[in-house]
Amino acid sequence: MPSRPAALFDVDRTLLRTDSATLYLRQQRARGEAGVRDVMRVAFWLLEYTLGVVDAPAVARRVLGRYAGRSEAELAASFEEWFPRYALPELSSRGREVVGSHLARGDLVALLSGAPRYALLPLARELGIEHVIATEVETDRGRLTGRVLGLCYGAAKVEFAARLLGAHGSSFAATTFYSDSITDRPMFERVACPVAVNPDLRLRRLARQRGWPVEHW
Repeated sequence: MPSRPAALFDVDRTLLRTDSATLYLRQQRARGEAGVRDVMRVAFWLLEYTLGVVDAPAVARRVLGRYAGRSEAELAASFEEWFPRYALPELSSRGREVVGSHLARGDLVALLSGAPRYALLPLARELGIEHVIATEVETDRGRLTGRVLGLCYGAAKVEFAARLLGAHGSSFAATTFYSDSITDRPMFERVACPVAVNPDLRLRRLARQRGWPVEHW
């Protein structure tokens, strides 16, 4: 039996025109929960991410450490409030169209991102996407511990994606993957149809070498 076609979408700088971390920081600043130092720190991490040299586990530990003891329900609610004001205006219209075309064909569609699940669920609902593959965080009696259970980043994305595909009768040989970042090279090299969207310089160069489609959303 042939595998079910699948489409996996990165979020930051792919479906969204910028980074969800930057957008969430805007809400935090508006609430007085973040200052100039936080803005500079996030900007530095995003530069490292763009260059493909960020120490993602260290960044995740530092960011989540700040949320240790915080109510999971309150954090989820803050992202629900954040999404329509800060993230939705940055949603790519072309990205929405591409997601819609895959859903209309009956493909297995999922968001695949290193962001925490709380940040992705409102976007998934907006686009009609059932499945979300995200960084999972540890909780204890409804509160965050500040620890990461599974960081959905780099080569680990392949493992996360494989579990979803296998559970729904699909495979990498039937998968299209959309992303902007060289950090997703392991996924690009695994799927049948890699599509570089708004690619960073290193990914653009690699896409040209490999003959992968390049799109600008």
